Amino acid sequence: MRAGESLPWRVLAGHLRTVAATPGPTYREVMDNRAEVREFLMSRRAKLTPQQAGLPVGGSRRVPGLRRSEVADLAGVSVEYYAKLERGAIAGASASVLDALSRALQLDETERRHLLDLARAADGIPASGRARRPRTTSLAPVRESTRWMMDSLAGAIAFVRDQHQNMVAVNALGRAFYAPMLGSEDAGGRTPNLARFQFLDPASRDFYPDWELFAQMCVGILRVEAGRDPHDPIMQELIGELSTCSDTFRRLWGQHDVRTHGAGTKRFVHPVVGEMELAYEELALTAEPGRVMLVYTAEPGSPSAERLRLLASWAASERVPQGAARAMARRSPEQ
Repeated sequence: MRAGESLPWRVLAGHLRTVAATPGPTYREVMDNRAEVREFLMSRRAKLTPQQAGLPVGGSRRVPGLRRSEVADLAGVSVEYYAKLERGAIAGASASVLDALSRALQLDETERRHLLDLARAADGIPASGRARRPRTTSLAPVRESTRWMMDSLAGAIAFVRDQHQNMVAVNALGRAFYAPMLGSEDAGGRTPNLARFQFLDPASRDFYPDWELFAQMCVGILRVEAGRDPHDPIMQELIGELSTCSDTFRRLWGQHDVRTHGAGTKRFVHPVVGEMELAYEELALTAEPGRVMLVYTAEPGSPSAERLRLLASWAASERVPQGAARAMARRSPEQ
């Protein structure tokens, strides 16, 4: 198997019993709603200290973080009811209880939304509020106007990814930028996937100098998406594959941290132009539910902006011979 190539799922399925024997979540637990609720609440409770919650510290503690009774008191519910919630029986919990629980555990906005998504899933309500549509294994193409928008951003890296971290569309500069993941233009195989590249391709460690940070971000984003629809078979397959093949993914998945992408800066090391620090913005495509557009730009006048310009020039020069060859091949002998 070549570097960067992930195992076929039929091969991976035979190894799931091995994964179940290792520390951390098993494949069956990965997408089980009750287990997800239980582990999420327990991990948030363990992270919150009595000092952070404004409680007295006295007495010995057998567990890190707050006791169940302390969370119940802060949320204004009985210990028995909170214990039931922490066992994963969150179905039917009211919005006021979930809000009180979020405040008691001092959840940030992403964590609060994740808890609400888990509760909706337990009640059989999709996070979008719409009925679930049948899943298909093929990816729908992006809208033509979305491609026009990406192509108009000639000086920026732009691509569209779906909730499974599939890169479903990319502009010309983005294709040159993500060359370590995309490979040659004529390479076959499955749709490029950012999560598989992160955890299964050794080239990602050179491309992402802050590899561990990128890994945490990737897992946190997948956790959010999995919480929105724990019955998504494509997500189940992806998480099962990554849990089987990557110890790091399995460790991070077991931490139950969630995050949204939003905006920020990242460092990359491109094999052609070297290190770049780029600002990114994530834009939700409301006409294509589950998909977002990521746009990367460099600060004007910065060394990264110059390297991005060089990358664009390199990409254009690489495309010219291929384009000319295709044009020549289309000409008839009489021309």
